[in-house]
Parts: sequence; C-alpha cells; structure tokens
Amino acid sequence: MAKREQKGSRDKLRDFFKEHVGEILDSDRLREVAGTSEWGRRVRELRNEEGMDIVTHNDRSELKPGQYMLVSLRPQPSFERGISKEVRAFVLDRNGFTCQMCGAAAGEPHPYDQNRKTRLHLGHIIDKSMGGTDEPNNLRAICSVCNEGASNLTLNRPDTIKLIAQVRRAPAKDELDILKWLITKFPVQAKALLQENTTADH
Repeated sequence: MAKREQKGSRDKLRDFFKEHVGEILDSDRLREVAGTSEWGRRVRELRNEEGMDIVTHNDRSELKPGQYMLVSLRPQPSFERGISKEVRAFVLDRNGFTCQMCGAAAGEPHPYDQNRKTRLHLGHIIDKSMGGTDEPNNLRAICSVCNEGASNLTLNRPDTIKLIAQVRRAPAKDELDILKWLITKFPVQAKALLQENTTADH
C-alpha cells in the first residue's frame, strides 16, 4: 500500500486507466485518483507522450464532456517533449508572457478563476498528431485553464460554411482522413445517413 502512495499522479492515472480498459471514467474520479488539480495535464501526457489510446467527447460522440476512456492497451504514436528551454523562453517573450487565448498574464489571478494564479505553458497551433512541429512559429503561450479546455466557450468557433470551405480546399487524402475521423466519432449517425442515401437512390 505504501508503495502505491509513493507513486506520482501520472503513474496512478496510468495504472487506473489500465485497470479500467474500455470503461467510461469521469473527471471527478480521475482527479481523485491523481490527487492533484493538474490531473488533466497528466492525462494529456499519457495520451501525447506515452501514446495511450485515451479518447474524450472530442473523439467519440457517445462520451460526454468530462468523460474519458482508454480504448485499448495498444499504444498510439506518441510525441516526446522536444521543446528546448531557448525556444520556450523565445515564445513566451514573443507572446508577452500572456495567454494567447484569453489574455491572462503570467502570475496574475486568472480572469476565469480568481482563486488560481495564471500559469503559462506552450501549446501547438497545429497539433503534433496532425503534423505540427515544435518550431517557434507553431507554438504559442497558453495558460493552464485554456489548456484544460475550461474556457473553450470564449473562442470563436468556425461555422458550418467556413468549415466546409476549408475541407473542400484540402487534398483528397486529407478529406478522407476527416471522413474516417467523423465516422469513428459518429458511427451510428454515419450508418443511418448511409442507409438514408441508399434508400433515396432507389
């Protein structure tokens, strides 16, 4: 028992996910297991750096916000931390030590959570899983609150017309990748649409 208590929050979460493969786990339970408010960051590290196949509502339509699931123990492509201290310092300085999503400044009380001081991280503009790099032009300062997705509601999301226009400009291979991702996220709806179109053709 003492050995388990000595583990870090990332180790605890890794073990917990592995013990509950295929089960839907909510954020309150994961926070309790990790024993830290930084549990969300630890989950992202497991997913991005260790390649654990952890999905959220962004990946699967049946999951609600705040729900997570380890799909299988088979690892996905992972990405090591490859950002040097020099690049980190350059990007933070270039961005004026303020979050590029909400404008919160490092060390000040966060505008969306006054009980929490603003901590800045580096975020990728184009995610590494989508081919983004660790070059300074693909990095920006982002606070821990925005990094956890807590203030996504403040972002201007593209509407349907703009999204379709972007997809139509993409190469056919990229359009197929988007289609595969959408079918994975909405399997039931995709099947229903396919049957609907088949019926309409006859």
